[in-house]
Amino acid sequence: MSKNKIDLSNVSMSGFDDIFGNNAENIPVIKVALSELHEFFGHPFRVIDEQLTELVDSIKESGVLEPGIVRPRKKGGYEIISGHRRKRACELAGLKEMPVRVMDYSDDEAVIIMVDANIHRDVILPSEKAYSYAMKFEAMKHQGKSGGKTLEELSDSHGEGEKTIQRYIWLSRLDNRLMGLVDTNKIPLMAGVELSFLPWEYQELIFQSIDTGRINTVSLAQASAIRAKYKERGAYFDEMDLSTILFPQKEVKQKPFKFKKNRVTEFFPPETSSEEMEEVIYKLLEEWKNSRTHEAFTLGQFVLKTGALKRQKKP
Repeated sequence: MSKNKIDLSNVSMSGFDDIFGNNAENIPVIKVALSELHEFFGHPFRVIDEQLTELVDSIKESGVLEPGIVRPRKKGGYEIISGHRRKRACELAGLKEMPVRVMDYSDDEAVIIMVDANIHRDVILPSEKAYSYAMKFEAMKHQGKSGGKTLEELSDSHGEGEKTIQRYIWLSRLDNRLMGLVDTNKIPLMAGVELSFLPWEYQELIFQSIDTGRINTVSLAQASAIRAKYKERGAYFDEMDLSTILFPQKEVKQKPFKFKKNRVTEFFPPETSSEEMEEVIYKLLEEWKNSRTHEAFTLGQFVLKTGALKRQKKP
């Protein structure tokens, strides 16, 4: 084991302090040019300048109080494990170098530490949590842990239920553009989880429907229905299945049809009851339906027929 390599086998992986404890002073600190510090591959956390104001002021006044954690990079320079915000704040403060500790971590170890050093921020987006948990889940599995055991350990170390963490891991499969809509609350988080089970091409269609204004969002009820339909139809699921849920046809309510009494009674003798009128009308409509053309049954014929039927009823 390298002199700068820390044994992680018995570490709970819940944060920076757990990893280094009281041994931090034994790890040498060096100053590295900012140009030599590169972002961690697949780093899921955003660095937003507007959120760095206090950190920039602190660095201008007192320097970088906590060195970053980096590892040697195969292409030269160093890969940042912990310290992306500090590096950007140094740039904004006008510094050229930043203090760091150089560690010899494997890919999986670096992922675990990178996630733990960032995931407890006060403000964290759904996408950041999703990608972080997914990255750490895979790194821990590479260490020989089963999926269930890994979820249990993630739950213990981060204080979230196993089901919640599993949902975030599923969410990480969502199309990047749909994920952006989840981050901005245009799609509910749980709806995003449901949509993450769809193949990419259908996620693309959903995004285009929102982007072009055909729909404003996808509700949890719609997303759940889409996922259920996809599970039911499997390889036969198609755009029509998607469209019937995203664009339901509005039921056209027909206005109730009523005969105007004064328009009907003029064709019948005064003593004709409503039931008798109704029966005659139904019979005539049936004959009209069965005729070859509507023109074959004229109003005159209607009147004559009505009178003939009425006369047939008299004793």
